[in-house]
Amino acid sequence: MIRLACERPAESEVPLARWSSCELAREAVTRGICEQISGVTVWRWLSEDAIKPWQHRSWIFPRDPDFTAKAGRILDLYGGRWEGELLHPGDYVVCCDEKPSIQARARKHRTLPAASHVRRGQRVEHEYERGGALCYLAAGDAKRARLFDRCAPKDGIVPFDALVAQFMSVEPYSKAQRVFVIVDNGSAHRGQASIKRLQSRYKNLILVHTPVHASWLNQAEIYFSIVQRKVLTPNDFPDLDTLEQQLLTFGRRYEQIAAPFQWKFTRQDLDRVTQRLDQPTIQAA
Repeated sequence: MIRLACERPAESEVPLARWSSCELAREAVTRGICEQISGVTVWRWLSEDAIKPWQHRSWIFPRDPDFTAKAGRILDLYGGRWEGELLHPGDYVVCCDEKPSIQARARKHRTLPAASHVRRGQRVEHEYERGGALCYLAAGDAKRARLFDRCAPKDGIVPFDALVAQFMSVEPYSKAQRVFVIVDNGSAHRGQASIKRLQSRYKNLILVHTPVHASWLNQAEIYFSIVQRKVLTPNDFPDLDTLEQQLLTFGRRYEQIAAPFQWKFTRQDLDRVTQRLDQPTIQAA
């Protein structure tokens, strides 16, 4: 039964996307594994091995041929190293990204606050009117919890370069020995063209790209997840001006209480993960 549960239904020519305990019991009888068995019994056996074939989680397998090398450079920066050497006290690491297409959703009935006498939380009207969308850009110093942010009608090279100028035009970054700017592969900062554009403008800037589909390596994504939870959920803004003001005001509030993220995933952890991912391929070969 354990072996059957670890098969995909399609491999058994069963028209199911995933197994349930009852479907596994039925398939066991069909295959002649046993004459009779209940779904509860199958569920109990699978629980002992913590196997839950009725659950699924989507993921992206690393497809960048230089994934380990590119990811390792960023992990080294978070650990205070670059190309095998300790960072200089005059070096800075800044994580940049954008959160595009944030809608202003004006609810058709006002949001009701939490109420103790009926023991409920907020009530947010399901229907809303669209008030447009904007892009929120942010850059955070990975070691000093200093935040730079701005809003724009949409993402692109112009608003991203304006974000970079926002911190590269002020001290200590303007006079730093090196400023490592970590970005993903978005269209505004993709490839060698973006490196040439920014590094020709700022001689002390070093643009560092995450591997493809590895934005999780960019600490700016952690900040955006905080924004999503604390500002944008539930989404109830009458217009874009209100949305922009709320985002920028939160940025100043967050900066007052923020501390550097305690990043614990290291290059050694990365090596262990990639080795584990390679094992099925080796076994299959």
